[in-house]
Amino acid sequence: MTERSAPARAAPAVARRDFIRLAGATAAGFLALGATPDRLRIVAWLTALPLDDELTRRSMIEGPASRLGGLIVGLRQRGWVDGVNFRLELRSTFGGPDRLKTAVQELLDLKPDVILTGSTVETAAVLAATKTIPIVFATANDPVGNGFVESLAHPGGNVTGFTNSTAEMGGKWLQLIREAVPDVARVGVLFNPATTPRGGRFFLESIEQEAAASGVTAVPVPVNAPAEIDEAHRRFYEPPRAAMVALVDSFLVVNRHAVVASAAKYRVPAIYPLHYFMDVGGLMSYGPTLEVRSADYVDLILRGTKAGDLPVQSPRKYELLINRTVARTLGLTIPFTLLARADEIRE
Repeated sequence: MTERSAPARAAPAVARRDFIRLAGATAAGFLALGATPDRLRIVAWLTALPLDDELTRRSMIEGPASRLGGLIVGLRQRGWVDGVNFRLELRSTFGGPDRLKTAVQELLDLKPDVILTGSTVETAAVLAATKTIPIVFATANDPVGNGFVESLAHPGGNVTGFTNSTAEMGGKWLQLIREAVPDVARVGVLFNPATTPRGGRFFLESIEQEAAASGVTAVPVPVNAPAEIDEAHRRFYEPPRAAMVALVDSFLVVNRHAVVASAAKYRVPAIYPLHYFMDVGGLMSYGPTLEVRSADYVDLILRGTKAGDLPVQSPRKYELLINRTVARTLGLTIPFTLLARADEIRE
């Protein structure tokens, strides 16, 4: 097995402003790839992340380091150049229910050609507001159960997109954290009921089944505000030995720095569903590789394909990431059998 450290972030070759200037000078070359020159299309993106979050800022200068950055790069490869033949409009829902409603209306007023949504909450809000504008959800764990699509193969309506986890993932996360912490007796399950699928039950059922089979106690740990994150971890500081599973949840992603810092403060080993938590010092993560395939669907929709005719796609690959340095600070020795299955080991 080859160990790989976290790759260094390369400095951007050109600033975004300079790129747009360069793109304008070479637009003919991109149009030759098939992009439509008749009018400037509007691609809208609705995200729960604050606009000053590093995942949002990074996308504008480092390419596919995030879903948004990958979309920009992917569209460019297909002949769509921001500022030349399409315009990207980004809105954040960060700030509560009123902000969500305002952000959705701001995008609808732009009459976009397609709207991309970053989470289940955003998708539900946009679908409630329009049945005509095409919608592509970048992530949704239960699109059929949430009523977004009629079926994965035939979505129907004005929406399609990508799933990122199945309900059985809950049990898998528990299995992995038990391997990392063999003497664990109880596992907290961290989530915000308002922003995780089915209020947490989508994953909790498989976690509870796995916990019962393995003799571990699973403890739901709902948090409703950032101020509750610290107390959620403090509850698992004292014996018996505990660990934490963080669910797929836009609230936890937005507050990932606080989540990871609190786990470190109270020395609670935790597994996360996305590499974003690893990037800020998490112990381990297991989840889908964040391939940005939304550019394919946006391209097809801009060229006339109906969103409801495009099947919802599932992840092609899952990856296990482990930070061995973090493990050492927690007093853990990760078993070789687990390290051998890791796609990436960070030091």
